[in-house]
Amino acid sequence: MTLPQGTEAAARVADVLLLFTDGPDAWGVSAIARELGLSKAVVHRILQTLVDRRLLVADPATRGYLLGPASAALGARALRESDLRQAAIPVLRRLQHLTGETTTVSALVAGGRVYLDQVASTKEIKMTVEVGRRFPLYVGSSSTCILAFLPRQQQQAVLEGPLEPLTPATVTDRAVLEGRLEEIRRVGYAHSDGERQVGAGAVAAPVFGVDGSAVGAISVCGPLARFDHEARDRFVPHLLKASHEISRALGWHGDLPLSAAGGAS
Repeated sequence: MTLPQGTEAAARVADVLLLFTDGPDAWGVSAIARELGLSKAVVHRILQTLVDRRLLVADPATRGYLLGPASAALGARALRESDLRQAAIPVLRRLQHLTGETTTVSALVAGGRVYLDQVASTKEIKMTVEVGRRFPLYVGSSSTCILAFLPRQQQQAVLEGPLEPLTPATVTDRAVLEGRLEEIRRVGYAHSDGERQVGAGAVAAPVFGVDGSAVGAISVCGPLARFDHEARDRFVPHLLKASHEISRALGWHGDLPLSAAGGAS
């Protein structure tokens, strides 16, 4: 389907901006043109428009472009206004106190998911995450627990796309990944052992919106050495209770996964 000229132009501008949500901090004209399959002339015109509106800034030293102050303002406003973040933060504070590890909340976005916020562990050695950066849905606990509860058509789009490794532990075999998603749906949570970030361990559970679809995830994460089976068994009941509480606050009325039976005190 051919998009109307104005719609196509708007889509190109959006695609350029979305490049800055993951990958390198700075992008040049040639790199953007290659990534999006556009001519350098088109990319240059888009970049100039974004610079004029302070959504991007030019770096004369590298001849690259970085996110500008207007983008930062938009991101800050989006975080402040996020219903998911507002519902999650008080729950994440309690979850961090119960587990002693960093807790996070992520939101489903086009092309993946992003961390909205975190409550960092008070331990000297801890894990922190990069808020606002987009990650693919096939890698890591927060991503895969969202993917497992998406409609089948959305799952297929991810599974049929490139499954590129982020670390040596990333699952890139489609059959293995599909089996993992089935297991996540059964138990209601996902775990990761260095799949997205080397040396990091995590457990995550989905958060559901009012229509019952996964809108994000919460996680407990930390150094892999502290995330053995015993630690995960301690964290999971607290995690599932927390995800259920946040989902309820967003209007969801589903049942708590069986894995949380017995609860956490």
